[in-house]
Amino acid sequence: MAGRVVLVTGAYGGLGGAVSRAAARAGATVVVSGKRQRQLEQLYDDMLAEGLAEPVIHPLDMETATPRDYAALADGLRQDFGRLDGIAHCAASFAGLTPISMHKPDDWLRTMHVNVNAPFALTQACMPLLQEAADSAVVFVLDDPQRLARAHWGAYGASKAALERLATILHEETDETPLRVHALLPAPMRSKLRRQAYFGEDTMRHPPPEATADALVWLLSTLGSPARGHVLDLRDDG
Repeated sequence: MAGRVVLVTGAYGGLGGAVSRAAARAGATVVVSGKRQRQLEQLYDDMLAEGLAEPVIHPLDMETATPRDYAALADGLRQDFGRLDGIAHCAASFAGLTPISMHKPDDWLRTMHVNVNAPFALTQACMPLLQEAADSAVVFVLDDPQRLARAHWGAYGASKAALERLATILHEETDETPLRVHALLPAPMRSKLRRQAYFGEDTMRHPPPEATADALVWLLSTLGSPARGHVLDLRDDG
């Protein structure tokens, strides 16, 4: 990853923070993005305290960002670095398990927007930069499709299905370009989202996000090229 510039969304979340650290350890310049400036600054301080390369903070609220905001981010990356080699889409919205009959419309729209519309808009805005690189990668993070097709998964389940289709279509359109499209299906991991979704489960028995982060960084690197256009399934039964 030396010399590569990567953008991580949801960077102060469990997986996003782990990916930011893992990418920095691998030698990348990491641009950390999220809607809460204070938490991005805490991640910045933590990474410096670990002796990692200085990350670049770029606040972005994916609930409210407009196409102009995404274009401004891409322009800023071009001005600051002259390149972009990868995007890790780690941001996710989950409002809890809810029957569709009781799903609040605002929660539904917010989840679909953050989980599908925003990754589309951000990727589209950055595609010119990504395709100027000799090799670049975009990684979309999925979730267990069998489990999410069950009752009460609502907007989160629908959004992850849509995200998988977005990744498939984008791969078909970019397969002969320098831009690689990847999808990652993590194994259960210790995370806030897992605690919200699985009441009563001892989430501590699951590994922390670092193992998933290492796999995601592998996809972002040139080593991930053989997995182009595929879902990298990290589950034990995958």
